[in-house]
Amino acid sequence: MCKANKRNEVVTGVEIRLHSDMKGVPVPRTRASPRRRIWISVVVIFIIITVLWAYFYPPQDYTYPVRDWFPSEPTRELTDAETAARVVFRQILSTPPFISRNPKIAFMFLTPGKLPFEKLWELFFKGHEGRYTIYVHPSREKPEHVSPIFVGRDIHSEKVGWGMISMVDAERRLLAKALEDIDNQHFVLLSDSCVPLHNFDYVYDFLMGSRHSFLDCFHDPGPHGVYRYSKHMLPEVRESEFRKGSQWFSMKRQHAMVVIADSLYYSKFRLYCRPGMEEGRNCYADEHYLPTLFHMMDPAGIANWSVTYVDWSEGKWHPRSFRAKDVTYERLKNMTSIDVSYHITSDDKRDLLQRPCLWNGLKRPCYLFARKFYPEALDNLVNLFSNYTIF
Repeated sequence: MCKANKRNEVVTGVEIRLHSDMKGVPVPRTRASPRRRIWISVVVIFIIITVLWAYFYPPQDYTYPVRDWFPSEPTRELTDAETAARVVFRQILSTPPFISRNPKIAFMFLTPGKLPFEKLWELFFKGHEGRYTIYVHPSREKPEHVSPIFVGRDIHSEKVGWGMISMVDAERRLLAKALEDIDNQHFVLLSDSCVPLHNFDYVYDFLMGSRHSFLDCFHDPGPHGVYRYSKHMLPEVRESEFRKGSQWFSMKRQHAMVVIADSLYYSKFRLYCRPGMEEGRNCYADEHYLPTLFHMMDPAGIANWSVTYVDWSEGKWHPRSFRAKDVTYERLKNMTSIDVSYHITSDDKRDLLQRPCLWNGLKRPCYLFARKFYPEALDNLVNLFSNYTIF
């Protein structure tokens, strides 16, 4: 027994010395192989890119959270009229769009009388029956249509004065009539001098596939912009929210319903945006009402540029007009390839504002239509149509 105890003490002593000696020896760490570390980094980067892409470029059928549609709340207390208006707008914008089995585009023509390019538009619409509807607002005289697709498409119309609120009234009248057809999902405002720059399929896919309405909207600090603002629009419309843009729009059904539902902001522009105001100001409602309304109510829902090309390079009150000699393949091709929207402020700085034309986050050519063309250009446009619309 004594010998056994002695052996145990010897063994225990050896173990203690070994344990003491091992304290100075570093324990080897398990390290991932270089290949494994690379794969982990790749996976992490991929996840980050995927999350960012989904955030900035959601799928086409993605419905934005309702809170993104809500107008930003002002720091002041809302009037009763403003509260009521915002309730209506929120309801419209947060309601999922009607899923039509036969979605159509409403082409709305605002014209003094006849439509000189009916034959060209007939080529554009040919073979696409059931995918479009046509509405014509002749403000001065009832037109005699030369194309059968325009016959019977006139709506009840009133006289329209250039730069007057009656121009906005005509737009709202066209929208109201077009909204009666539940299958109309996109609404395009065109003039008698507008022509198509692409074929129907291209235009249809472009508009129907977009998450936005194409409404021109920018801030002009000069005499042709903010100077037109009237403080009588307060408190509902502040000077900092006053915007300018082209009259020619293309909008989704929900936005068309907002325009028809609005009475509060429309009344402000009807009363306080007109030619010959105080201090010699000339305000034109068709250039300011819709850009200001949607900048306030749904800025994320508009593209801030128009799909209708207009040439303002001459710096006059009216854009450049194109005669027959101006209609060439090269000119039309150039119009279809422009992918940046330009504006020049009217103040002394004359700042050039440039914005890439983004379609669902992707840079695309800006324009589907163009104006202003003289009637004499019809034959050249018809002859070139099958060539320049292939882009």
